[in-house]
Amino acid sequence: MALYEVVREIQNECARNQMRDVFFDEIETDDPVQAVRQMLRDEQNLELTVDEGDGENIIVYASCSGVVQKFVFSRI
Repeated sequence: MALYEVVREIQNECARNQMRDVFFDEIETDDPVQAVRQMLRDEQNLELTVDEGDGENIIVYASCSGVVQKFVFSRI
């Protein structure tokens, strides 16, 4: 299993508030997408999009409950 640093950003939808909720964690997994599914297992209508752009980071966008969350997995 690989060890990842995960940055989780939750966009704030409140008017006049441009801040984001940002959380940091370390996760050991072989499948970052499955790890996000597990974190959000209670959400209905979960839609995931994966971006492996630069090859070093895996970015997973999760859309659920009217909110988009961004998970950036960086291998440690």
